[in-house]
Amino acid sequence: MDQDSPRVRAVRDESESTDDDLLLAVARGDRQAFSALYDRFASIAHGVVRGVVRDPSQSEEVAQEVFVEVWRMAPRFDPDRGSARTWLLTMAHRRAIDRVRSEQTSRDRTERAGHRDRGRSFDEVSEQVEVSLEHEQVRTALEVLTDLQREAVELAYYQGHTYREVAEILNTPLGTIKTRMRDGLIRLRDEMGVTA
Repeated sequence: MDQDSPRVRAVRDESESTDDDLLLAVARGDRQAFSALYDRFASIAHGVVRGVVRDPSQSEEVAQEVFVEVWRMAPRFDPDRGSARTWLLTMAHRRAIDRVRSEQTSRDRTERAGHRDRGRSFDEVSEQVEVSLEHEQVRTALEVLTDLQREAVELAYYQGHTYREVAEILNTPLGTIKTRMRDGLIRLRDEMGVTA
């Protein structure tokens, strides 16, 4: 006569059950079978997840999600297509990969939004406006110069030529170019209100 309590017999029966038997029982809604399956595979599934996810807290979370999915998806398990162990660990691996991809997508999205939202700072905009106004002021001031002065100043300051190069380009003596430049710059300074 069997003296064991029903709980002891159930635990002994579950420990003797195959993984496939336990998963098939889970598919029928057997909570004790699920508990036994969890005890068998929790650390193994967590190891598979941890190998992909790396982050300890996320690995635990994903491993828990795997067992929620096992409970929900157990009716789809077909022992003719593979073992319960393979089915469960494949599910864990796929769930871990999904988490890594999701995290990467989230980081990429945040980074793109950060670049897009960063925009230009107020200082950059105000500086650009100031430079633009200065350029306009210089263009207006250049109009008060004689044609010869303006030509020499533009060659030197806008095109980057030396005084000697300006003299060669204009086929004019160097001394004359220096005088035009000096007179032109003095007129520009006065026109723009720059104090020496």
